[in-house]
Amino acid sequence: MFHTLNKKISIFLIILAIGYLVLSFQLPSYAYVPIDADLVPICLGVLLLVLSIILYFTKDQAKKENDDDHISKSELKIILAVIGFIILFIFFLEILGFIITTVLFLFFCSLFLGYKRHIINAIVSLSVPILIYLLFDSFLQVHLPTGILPF
Repeated sequence: MFHTLNKKISIFLIILAIGYLVLSFQLPSYAYVPIDADLVPICLGVLLLVLSIILYFTKDQAKKENDDDHISKSELKIILAVIGFIILFIFFLEILGFIITTVLFLFFCSLFLGYKRHIINAIVSLSVPILIYLLFDSFLQVHLPTGILPF
């Protein structure tokens, strides 16, 4: 049953998705909102469950002769640094607000990962959070943290 890495990972993800869905269905519903608060978490949980089931039935790709299952030290440092960026993003989200925190996260994370076109990086890092904020605030009527910004 658990002969391949895909099957091991998919079983873990299926259990995680089921737990996530159970918690998502326990979110309270609100009477006067067009889209309830549990819609996105339930959709994400179902998507994770479906993709995990698909992963279970896919075959592992053939390994190269010199391919190892472990992560090198340089790759581990990069992964830990990105996890650090995510932790900083979570910490500063309420303090600085969604727009400022997301702009800083996108710019510095992509800069750290080696993206060299700084002008395009700045344009994307500014436009994506603003568009997401406007989408959530205006159309979905979900208020994201404003932080130190006056709106």
